[in-house]
Amino acid sequence: MKRSDFIKSGAALLGGSVLLQQDATLYAQPAAKGGLPFNLDYAPHQGMFSATAGKNFIEEIKYMHSLGFRSIEDNGLPERPVAEQGAIGETLAKLGMRMGVFVVRKGGNGANTLAAGKQEYVDIFLNGCKEAIESAKRVNAKWVTVVPGDYQRSLPIGVQTANVVEALKRGAALFEPHGISMVLEPLSDTPDLFLRYTDQAYSICKAVDSPSCKILYDAYHQQKNEGNLISNMETCWSEIAYVQVGDNPGRKEPTTGEINYRNIFKWLKAKGYDGVVGMEHGMSKSGIQGEQALVAAYRDVDNF
Repeated sequence: MKRSDFIKSGAALLGGSVLLQQDATLYAQPAAKGGLPFNLDYAPHQGMFSATAGKNFIEEIKYMHSLGFRSIEDNGLPERPVAEQGAIGETLAKLGMRMGVFVVRKGGNGANTLAAGKQEYVDIFLNGCKEAIESAKRVNAKWVTVVPGDYQRSLPIGVQTANVVEALKRGAALFEPHGISMVLEPLSDTPDLFLRYTDQAYSICKAVDSPSCKILYDAYHQQKNEGNLISNMETCWSEIAYVQVGDNPGRKEPTTGEINYRNIFKWLKAKGYDGVVGMEHGMSKSGIQGEQALVAAYRDVDNF
């Protein structure tokens, strides 16, 4: 081979190497950017990334962290074995992540109907609070979800409200020494539910008058119940301690429905909200494609 041909060949190889390095750098950049934390602290739940991370929740939490998420939610945490709760807590601590809400177990047979004022229902609720405190300690959780249950239609609404307030005062007294807030969630699932509106939850929290009794504002439910999301949050802001989201209709990830989540998240950031934003919804697509669409949607609406 002529020296000139060798030089040309070597230059071609060098150029190819440089191009490969450039391609690798370009490929790595989106991945690195994708792993940066979001502007707000969005919290996925188990199963959202199982197509990639597998069925082991600990491994899925690690994968969530690699995508940029810094919190998780786990509604059924108290139902997990104690050892598993401890492992979740240790994993979150190592990764610098937070546990969002989990649900206080309410028992069956109407035991969550605090509006009825029956002592047996109140006792079951308080036992659920005590159990929740122990679970919260294992994962360093600061919020637990409470739903008062259904209307007791044989009683006047004022009496029902008083019954709920009295039960929640007793629950708050249990949580206060541990720095845990029970967050009341108005829901849209059925008109039989006692708690459905933001102002209703606001008045109850004011009556309980405790840092351990606040509002969980789920934008999906309130878009269905009352709309006017930002204005209603502004009015009741002093009692809102936690936010959850899901688009409507469909209760899937942001950008799949009618709610302008970029504006809502921008407003939350401007308010100085540094709490968790729970991803309380399903996914519009399944498998790895669904996971990619989920992350892309949150990157989109978090871009402000």
